[in-house]
Amino acid sequence: MVLDNLVYGHASSVRWGPLEVGDLADPQRLAEVFSRYRPDAVMHFAAYAYVGESVEDPAKYYQNNVAGTLNLLAAMRESGAGQLVFSSTCASYGHPQTDRIAESHPQVPINPYGRSKLMMEQILADYSSAYGLRSISLRYFNAAGADADAEIGEDHDPETHLIPIILEAAAGRRPSVQVYGTDYDTPDGSCIRDYIHVTDLAAAHVTALAALMQGHPTDVFNLGTGRGASVREVIDRAAAITGRRIPVVTGPRRPGDPAMLVADATRAGEILDWAPHCSDLDTILASAWRWHQSRWADDDQASPVRP
Repeated sequence: MVLDNLVYGHASSVRWGPLEVGDLADPQRLAEVFSRYRPDAVMHFAAYAYVGESVEDPAKYYQNNVAGTLNLLAAMRESGAGQLVFSSTCASYGHPQTDRIAESHPQVPINPYGRSKLMMEQILADYSSAYGLRSISLRYFNAAGADADAEIGEDHDPETHLIPIILEAAAGRRPSVQVYGTDYDTPDGSCIRDYIHVTDLAAAHVTALAALMQGHPTDVFNLGTGRGASVREVIDRAAAITGRRIPVVTGPRRPGDPAMLVADATRAGEILDWAPHCSDLDTILASAWRWHQSRWADDDQASPVRP
């Protein structure tokens, strides 16, 4: 069962069970849904996740990502749902002190989005100790790509993620790609990120849920590849894969953006027996390109341009 307020989600993406429309800010609605379905476990993805927006409007992020999640935890405790897979983030680390970030790295987030996720990790640890509600927090690095059948991909409005923006520019659907910051201490001056395919992320969630159902204690794991790619490298690879010219405009750094975020996901491999299998950059870009082309073809067919 999927519960979604459809602010950013899409009803058409819910294909393997019922959709209940509701919001974490509505405890009564949560109680109704939990009473009807009596779930054993929950996967929680319902956070706002735009770093720049969190800097401009922190109240929105703390209200949804923290207060809303507390409502969810209350509904879980009331209904007896005792396991939670929680979407956390590498943004909880802040500026990296090492080339590859392990779970033991200090968590000093530099934006409200990262702070909201760190708060929830700490709350979940307390709930585990006090109430026995066990959770696994998965610290995503940069989720990207689309499913192999080109049925589901990134569909944000407005779009702020790098790879969809690059592909829109490649397709001529936006004039250019904005590179925010060209003076970082990286080989080409642009930010470096660890991109992980959504299919690998999905597999990690299934594995984490299975571990919880088998009694695994509250824990946290990084999800990444251990390899970084700069913004300029992603643009260059996208140009090669699409065969298109991609116009670039450079600008100043964005507040709250570290220079480099690359995962050490060793623990996920050792404890969850998880490893990324389709997260090389070319596979990510090619899958996203197929999905965007399919979606644009459907949109153009539904809304033909009239002379």
